Amino acid sequence: MVKRSRSRRMAESAWGVLLVGKAVILSAVVALLLASGVWVSWGTAQHVMLSKGRERGTMTVAACGDKTCTGPFVPTGPATARPRVTITRSVTHRTGEKLKVAVEPGTDDVVRTGWSGVLYAWVPLGGALLLAALVLAGGLRMPRSAWTAGLAGAALMVAAFALL
Repeated sequence: MVKRSRSRRMAESAWGVLLVGKAVILSAVVALLLASGVWVSWGTAQHVMLSKGRERGTMTVAACGDKTCTGPFVPTGPATARPRVTITRSVTHRTGEKLKVAVEPGTDDVVRTGWSGVLYAWVPLGGALLLAALVLAGGLRMPRSAWTAGLAGAALMVAAFALL
């Protein structure tokens, strides 16, 4: 039986600690990416997905600038009509288009509702999934999880822009 030297055992132990530390740190990076994607997405998604107490209706796109479009808001329930509300230009196609929207409380900003609005609100999570896939594949050597996360993120983003 061959006896290992004490220094060799300590070196192997230190290498194991480094590998565990790498896995813990990269797992924390993946968790941080996904948590931040959910956090950013929820800022918009809550107005789209939670309908109780929200003003909902239709907006007719009247004019568009570089980043936003404006138009009148006609409510479908007990809300008040507004002569001018603002929506992000990336969710509209042309002036004169009627969009189903929800008003963000306390503002004159609106977000699209329906499946297109829900998917568009979760686009930041799709981007976070794509970034997490890179860390999973490259740093953690988890190719199946990386493919799953990457394909889910890409599918979310493609579906969002296909429905807009």
